[in-house]
Amino acid sequence: MLGRTDNSQTPDVVPIRSNGLLCLPREFFPLIPFKPYIIPQGFINKHNWTMLKWTVAALTDRGAKRTDNQDNFLVSDDNRVFVVADGMGGALGGATASRLTVEAIGKFWEQAPVDLSDDEAIHEWLVEAVNIANANVFSYSTEHPAVRGMGTTVVVAVQADGRTIHIAHVGDSRAYLVRDGVATLLTQDHSLVMELFKNGQINEQQMKDSPFKSYITRCVGHRNKLEVDQTPRELQPGDWIILCTDGLTAVLHDEQIGRVIEAINEPTSACNELVRLTLEGGAPDNVTVLAIRYHGETSSADS
Repeated sequence: MLGRTDNSQTPDVVPIRSNGLLCLPREFFPLIPFKPYIIPQGFINKHNWTMLKWTVAALTDRGAKRTDNQDNFLVSDDNRVFVVADGMGGALGGATASRLTVEAIGKFWEQAPVDLSDDEAIHEWLVEAVNIANANVFSYSTEHPAVRGMGTTVVVAVQADGRTIHIAHVGDSRAYLVRDGVATLLTQDHSLVMELFKNGQINEQQMKDSPFKSYITRCVGHRNKLEVDQTPRELQPGDWIILCTDGLTAVLHDEQIGRVIEAINEPTSACNELVRLTLEGGAPDNVTVLAIRYHGETSSADS
């Protein structure tokens, strides 16, 4: 299901049809009381008989300063592919670039799903998916002068059959693992300030305060070929994966993200609270959060 951008202040909450909490956008059923439900699904790790399940929610908001929302997100119908994209290139161009990206990745998953037990196949699928999206955005930009030069960040996650989640990203949209209240950044921003930081030219505080912090060095849609960074991560019950645009991390520190997640036990509340705190902090940009919570029960092989 796609998260759609518009100019309203009402944020979108993604409807999840498998493996998680069903949260329908308000405009879908304006007269029907909202009742979320859980569809239990997951996978068994055959080595220690752990059933790992997950629930998902996502929320996008235009923020306190913007009049439009150029973010988009997607959760596949089977709850295995998760995408967050942050467009750039003006109100029309940015929203178009991020929409084309999440649509291309979602369509590719529908048409060519990968063997979820094959880590290498997932790796190759992610590279191809992002490059298909890149080609679509680049082609559209070339053919439509009004949006020429548009682009978007993207962070994509694929949940494998084992304990691993595979993450690919381009730009400065991020993925976090939150475990025991500690938020660990899994991706490295493709940004000017990150390059300066890596070269020892600025420190971490200067990165956050720099007027150039929104300048990215890699994005979907600006070139024919695209280099895609990947980060696989092993998971355990109690873990959270957070995908987000820089509208969140420009306001909230990693420590704040970790504290919010530690105090909450389901994804919809996590998204609501993270966006609420971002809005309280001024929210100069669009903000999108996608939260995945993992839970399960472990029993011994003798049981």
